[in-house]
Amino acid sequence: MKKLSILDGGMGRELKRIGAPFSQPLWSAQALIESPDHIRKAHQNFIDSGAEIIIANSYACVPFHLGDELYRTDGALLARRAAIIAQSVAQDEHTNRNNPVHVAGAMPPAFGSYRPDLFKADEAKKIFTVLFDAQEPHVDLWIAETISSLQEFEVIHSVLKNSSKDRYYSFSLQDDTENDATLRSGQPVSIATALVCFAGGKGILFNCSVPEVMEQAIKDAKAVIEQYGVDVEIGVYANNFTPIQPDHQANDTLQSMRELSPEDYLVFAKRWYELGATIIGGCCGIGPDHIQAIAEWRDTLEES
Repeated sequence: MKKLSILDGGMGRELKRIGAPFSQPLWSAQALIESPDHIRKAHQNFIDSGAEIIIANSYACVPFHLGDELYRTDGALLARRAAIIAQSVAQDEHTNRNNPVHVAGAMPPAFGSYRPDLFKADEAKKIFTVLFDAQEPHVDLWIAETISSLQEFEVIHSVLKNSSKDRYYSFSLQDDTENDATLRSGQPVSIATALVCFAGGKGILFNCSVPEVMEQAIKDAKAVIEQYGVDVEIGVYANNFTPIQPDHQANDTLQSMRELSPEDYLVFAKRWYELGATIIGGCCGIGPDHIQAIAEWRDTLEES
């Protein structure tokens, strides 16, 4: 089986856990503004737990979280700061000399997570372009996160295709275990996978959905990848939330958490790897302890 790469966990909840300034609607951007040292600490916590890929803390550097005025004046500056902080932590030879770390630039939803109905293509492309230009010089690869529709993917790809770096496209799924694996828009995972393959993506990932829906998504993605005979990786980073409803209002309250222990999450991770996922990490509510459990298990595979 292919080597398993370890992604980091949920940055927002880790910032909150370690005492960073954190409130709605700013979310993880508040620490960028008020306390960058907390961001460094959160990145380092995930690296110390075994993460080989960390994602820049630029998820909230959009008008949806910053507000129109702050985004207009400081959006690009904050996204650049997020990438530079991640880059500096990853390149710290004193702490990471035995664990090479790669930095992923984040391309987040422009109009809030899980809401394909709010997507506006023309405005989104302008926002994605700002985030791309701010982070591109400081990252090793790209992960477009929490993509909820095929339209959103197409607009993001129109921006990310300008990079020569590896591009990973990560889709958020409906939290529904009773039916086929679909994006938040209701569109099939199989079509999303085909588009990623045709677009030259390095990988298709699934994130910020409950762990229970990931298995079918991996199966569907793998079938398409094998059909086309392309070398596209599959990855998973699930959340620790209760199921998210279609009318979720992201900036109103913190989403309800469940009690998914590192041991519980590892059970899911082992199954994902068995099915063909070669990148595994965590999203909201998946912390350093969860990542450490996966990394320690992965190390036993490499020793055997």
